[in-house]
Amino acid sequence: MQASPPDSPRDPLAPPPERPPLAPPDAPPVAHLDTKARLLLLAVLLLIAAATAYVLYARGIFERTHTLVLVADHAEGVVVGMDLTFAGFPIGRVGRIELADDGNARIVIDVPEKDARWLRESSVFTMESGLVGAPRIRAYSGILTDPPLADGATRKVLIGDASAEIPRLMSAVRELVANLTAVTGEDAPLAKTLRNVQAATERLNGPRGALGLILGDDKEAAKIGSALDRANALLARLDGLVAKADGLATKADAQVFGAGGVMGETRATVVQLNGLLAEARGSLKRVDAVLQEAQAIAGNAREASADLGTLRAEVEASLRKVEHLVNEVNRKWPFKRETELKLP
Repeated sequence: MQASPPDSPRDPLAPPPERPPLAPPDAPPVAHLDTKARLLLLAVLLLIAAATAYVLYARGIFERTHTLVLVADHAEGVVVGMDLTFAGFPIGRVGRIELADDGNARIVIDVPEKDARWLRESSVFTMESGLVGAPRIRAYSGILTDPPLADGATRKVLIGDASAEIPRLMSAVRELVANLTAVTGEDAPLAKTLRNVQAATERLNGPRGALGLILGDDKEAAKIGSALDRANALLARLDGLVAKADGLATKADAQVFGAGGVMGETRATVVQLNGLLAEARGSLKRVDAVLQEAQAIAGNAREASADLGTLRAEVEASLRKVEHLVNEVNRKWPFKRETELKLP
């Protein structure tokens, strides 16, 4: 029997020596394991049922609802579960979609009882379809004091489809392009009008200006120019005549109203006339006195008649002087003035 060699250094690359497995201890059995497993399974089922019930309650399955039927020409894009909105808030949900016997689509909407108060007899329902996305069903209630909408009411829905306007819009664009092509063509009236405007602008920029544009002929424009020159000359002559008339008026004013004019002489003549009239008044007074004496002295009629003849001769001489002065005044004064002297 060989002796074991002394302990030699261990090789680091050599695998570790295997250890013998430990014996498992004896574990005690779990009491009522089957019952606990069944209770755990029951609790999980209860949690799942409670979650399902909560989800159904949250989605309004157990809530009382009103039914609204919307009739449309088509239900393209409408799906079950789509919202009915009022003022931007969902108040109902599409429950089902049916095809009626008349070919129209019936969209049945479930409206919760608490939100049914926003729907009235005068409410209007629309289904708007944009270029992108699903259509939107909306309700508009302008008068909230109207009677509420009855449960199960049927209403016609107004459809507005933006994509349906595209063919008509394209047709209108084609017509517009065709009209623009016809208008902007070489032989189009607009092109002729523009050429005429260009020609008129060139005539306006010409030497005759607007006058040449209006008359159209240079000869006629020249005649109008010469007529204007003659009119200007005539106006200049009229200005000279007016200046001469002003000078004559000034001279006449000086001769009539100036110092030593007709007006001063007329004033002097009037003063003399007033003196002669005063003498005539005195003579008439003396005639009246003589007449009174003649009435008083009836016996001396021949002598009184001689005195009356003498006085009458004096009166007639005074009257001739007055008439001479009046004629002189009429000759010097341009206005007619009648002076009448009546003898008693």
